[in-house]
Amino acid sequence: MPKQKPGLKFCASAVLAAFSAAPALTSAFTPALAADRAQPSAIETQSRALQRASESVLGLRTQALADARSLATLGRERAGSGVLIGRDGLVLTIGYLVLEADQVELSTHDGRRIPARVVAYDLATGLGLVQALAPLGLEPAPLGEATRPSLREPLLVASGGERGEVGMAALASRRPFSAYWEYHLDAALFTAPPRRDHAGAGLFNSQGELVGVGSLMVADAAEPGTPQQPGNLFVPVDLLKPVLAELLEQGRSRASLRAWLGVNCVEADGEVRVMRVADDSPADVAGLQRGDRIVAIDGQPVAALAMLWKTLWATQPPERDVRLDIQREGRSMAVIVHAVDRAWTLRRSEGI
Repeated sequence: MPKQKPGLKFCASAVLAAFSAAPALTSAFTPALAADRAQPSAIETQSRALQRASESVLGLRTQALADARSLATLGRERAGSGVLIGRDGLVLTIGYLVLEADQVELSTHDGRRIPARVVAYDLATGLGLVQALAPLGLEPAPLGEATRPSLREPLLVASGGERGEVGMAALASRRPFSAYWEYHLDAALFTAPPRRDHAGAGLFNSQGELVGVGSLMVADAAEPGTPQQPGNLFVPVDLLKPVLAELLEQGRSRASLRAWLGVNCVEADGEVRVMRVADDSPADVAGLQRGDRIVAIDGQPVAALAMLWKTLWATQPPERDVRLDIQREGRSMAVIVHAVDRAWTLRRSEGI
């Protein structure tokens, strides 16, 4: 996969060479490349757009609070990337990097380090926002539309900081995603080949517009029914647009006001089972155990993670009793879990 070293000028010939080097990924892009070769001004415009895109991606380092609940799963020191989306220094990243964060630092491709603060952490989308506390002197990335890239279309993936890398990926699929933790997206973006520097990385179209933010490595990014292909999951930037004002004002969207149980679950063969119960969580207090099969929630049968999470979130307020019908070692029983608003269980720095 073609890569660019930090600070290396993003020239038009390098862009075209990168796209041309992967014919299996670029069949949908070939007509555009041919047109660009015939029009130097188009090449230069695209090159500048992709250069700006790569430079808008910053390194991001955070340190969580010493008593953060997320230490056990995410650790205290976290590193990844973020994408500058506002001329005022607003940076978009993946939420787990800033979850319960106390200290935030941004770094540019030319080695500058800038302090920042957490602006928002959104449970519903999984996105986070931070604000630079000093001028960055960079152009923000324009927001594109995640629904526009076609399957197999080549895209640009960029991670930030002094060790940031730029490379190509293809859109392998666009489909729902249900995580083992309490999280669901109706239409996530899956790309291939996989990258390990995915956390908060920017996914850009050929015009240099941001279409997604890196979240995970996945074992299978391909369309259902096609050969398995490892890759990455990106959160579509389309999810940010309708809630950006809420995030800036409230620190989260209204959709994040949702019930939380504190369980990790797995789905297999039409069954959903508890894989882990968070300490001191509502599920822990109620006595839910690893290995329990969740048969129904509030009277609704459960055969998939999406069904479990969507039913859990469908009823307000979040602080309420939730009935789980389970099977444990061959015995059927009901467990009443007093769900809570997840946001109120998270640790916060003073003033955030």
